[in-house]
Formats: sequence, C-alpha cells, structure tokens
Amino acid sequence: MKNKKVGNGWVILVFIFLTSPLVVLNAQEKKSQDWANLARYERENASFKKKTKSGKRIVFMGNSITEGWAKAHPVFFQSNGYIGRGISGQTSSQFLLRFRSDVINLNPDLVVINAATNDIAENTGVYKEDVTFGNIVSMVELARANKIKVVLTTTLPAAAFRWNPAITDAPQKIRSLNNRLSLYAEINKIPFVDYYAALLSADGISLNPLYTKDGVHPTSEGYAVMEQIIKEVIE
Repeated sequence: MKNKKVGNGWVILVFIFLTSPLVVLNAQEKKSQDWANLARYERENASFKKKTKSGKRIVFMGNSITEGWAKAHPVFFQSNGYIGRGISGQTSSQFLLRFRSDVINLNPDLVVINAATNDIAENTGVYKEDVTFGNIVSMVELARANKIKVVLTTTLPAAAFRWNPAITDAPQKIRSLNNRLSLYAEINKIPFVDYYAALLSADGISLNPLYTKDGVHPTSEGYAVMEQIIKEVIE
C-alpha cells in the first residue's frame, strides 16, 4: 500500500509539473526565440536547394508587402522564376538575420530588397535611420560577397500606420530614407526602383487610394504598377 501511494504521488507530481504555468511559459518562450522567423520558409528553402539550377532565380526579400504580392499574383512570380520571401510585420533587422537562409542559400542570380515600412512603424523598437540603412547596406554586401546581384527599392508611401498611430512623421522618415538609399545606389552602381513616386498620392505623403485600402499595403492594382517597374529593371 505504501509503495502504491508513493507511486500515485509521483504521478500527481509529474502531472502538476507538466501542467504548471512555468512549463507552458517555457514552451512559449522557445517558440518566440525564433525572432527572425527562420522556420517560415524552411521547408520551401530545402526543396529549392535540392533542385538543379535552371534559368534565372530571383528572390524578393521583404515584409507583408512582398508576402502579399506573392499571394495576390502567384502567376507573376511563378512564370518569371521569382521567389517571394516576405514575412508580415518584419523589420530590416529580421531580414538581415534570415538573409542567409532565405536568400544566399537559395543561390539566386539576383535579390530584390524592399524594406523599412515596419522599421518606421517601430514594430521592433524605436526607429533609427542609421540602423535601418546599415541593415540594408549589410544585405547588399552579403549578396555581393556571394556573387548575387542586387536591386534596391524605395520604401512605399504611407501617411500613417493604423497599428501604431503614435507615429506621426512617417512621410518625412520615408522620404529621408529613400533619398539616402537612392544616393547609395547611385554611388555603388546598384539598380534602384522607385515604387514611391509611382504609388504616391496627389497629396504628396500617402499611398494613392487607387492602389490601397489601408494606406500601407498595395491592392492588386498597386501590385500591377509595381510589376511593370520591377520587371523592366530585372530584364
């Protein structure tokens, strides 16, 4: 009887341990440790690495704007050999962390980088232009070191971010960064795509309502405009 009670006691203790908030919290912490979301495209990346390289392979690195583009116009990506590697909500710091797994390891001919919307929206901390610009430069340097050509793009217009209304100077920050990227691209002979001018509203600060519903993300019509610009530059 004593041994049986002791056995039952151990079962109860194990049950309490496994269902305790501490264990649940540890499981959640482990999941959140993948800050750059390296697991997002892990399976797809593995399949690409197994394929024999044929034709041009071009990766689009970005946030929800890029992710939404690949979902809204999959034929555009598939028919041109484009690979979408956008992750919603991400900043350039997260791009940089996953640049090897989502770009370099795919052995592409070229990478198109569209960044900074979420940096300016302060998704992962206070926005500092020097940091964001530095992250983009680091991605360029990593690409070139691995013999991958680069196309840089402007950050798209946005008057505000509905998920962070505390940011009231987004247009000024976007223009400042775009000007800096344009100069950097010119000095370093990097093709530079100006989505900003093509999608800018007549008010000079916001994304044209013809091409967006929320002021940040393009609609199908907006993506169509972007496609005309980027394909010409790539080709």
